[in-house]
Amino acid sequence: MAFSLSEIAAALGAELDGDGAIEVTGAAEPVSARDDQLALAMSPEFAADLPGTHARAALVLAGVDWKAAGLEAAVLVPRARVAMSGLSKLFDPGPDIAGGIHPGAVIDPSAVVGPNAAIGPFAVIGPDVRIGGNARIASHVTVERGAVIGDDALLLAGVRIGHGVEIGGRFIAQPNAVIGGDGFSFVTAEKSGAETARETMESPEGAALQPWLRIHSLGSVVIGNDVEIGANSAVDRGTVRATRIGDGTKIDNLVQIGHNCVIGRNCLLCGMSGLAGSVTLGDHVVVGGRAAVADNLTIGDGAVISGGSGVASNVAAGRFVMGYPAVRMDQHTEIYKALRRLPRLVREVRALQKAVSKSSDSD
Repeated sequence: MAFSLSEIAAALGAELDGDGAIEVTGAAEPVSARDDQLALAMSPEFAADLPGTHARAALVLAGVDWKAAGLEAAVLVPRARVAMSGLSKLFDPGPDIAGGIHPGAVIDPSAVVGPNAAIGPFAVIGPDVRIGGNARIASHVTVERGAVIGDDALLLAGVRIGHGVEIGGRFIAQPNAVIGGDGFSFVTAEKSGAETARETMESPEGAALQPWLRIHSLGSVVIGNDVEIGANSAVDRGTVRATRIGDGTKIDNLVQIGHNCVIGRNCLLCGMSGLAGSVTLGDHVVVGGRAAVADNLTIGDGAVISGGSGVASNVAAGRFVMGYPAVRMDQHTEIYKALRRLPRLVREVRALQKAVSKSSDSD
């Protein structure tokens, strides 16, 4: 797959300088780029490597002197990662899923498969399932009874879609994502020690040790358009009402979404983060990697939760929180500074104690 620099510039909405007829088959960092590849030099670090590259052309930020590196052309972009979004889309060949329905796929006669959909070997499509047009379903995917998958969806190998799940258009699920498994919901016949401790903030004494009774998940999962879910992530179905994910939200690998959660539009949840049951996220919320949100909390529109944070209370719209327990970023910084000063403070207090003690002895 080869593209001319003119085609690349047009696709990125970028400025072309030099020979637009040069064709490239891919992209690489300057030190490893071949003469048929586009050198990516959109930072000072990579731009410094351009003089030694074998590439004939480069993707650079406006203002970089690419001619001094001996190149024949350059595509000039204002914002590096936005340019990478367009360039990577251009060169990505997509998954290797053959068109049509593979003879090794198992599709219930009552299922409806849209036009131009592709279904790979060992996929299992259950009764009353609806698959949208142009959907691509890789091998070993399971879509259970009554689920709905929108147009142009991409389900990669090993994805599991539970019964009754509803998913909008242009959905992407990376390998082994599970959408619509049961929620983690259990109760004891009498109030447990954990419940008592949470209510009183004290260690319960004499709490009975009881078995856990399962609360079954009767709800579903409803996902909007343009949502992506990473590899090995899980979205639990609701207990009674549906777990919901809004349009445009992107979820990284190894993320846990608990039962009854409601996630707004265009949220970003990074790897190994988790939402306990019944959490509500507003629109455009960012949850950093390995952050955790306790159950029944509300995170306002545009809030940012820093990586590794533990959220134990509601977060106002637009607020940036970090730490455990998570507090405002400026407050956390002050706490951290104070914590680093503690050893010195302890030494000073000990010295003062000794001085006071000596003064008392001399009296």
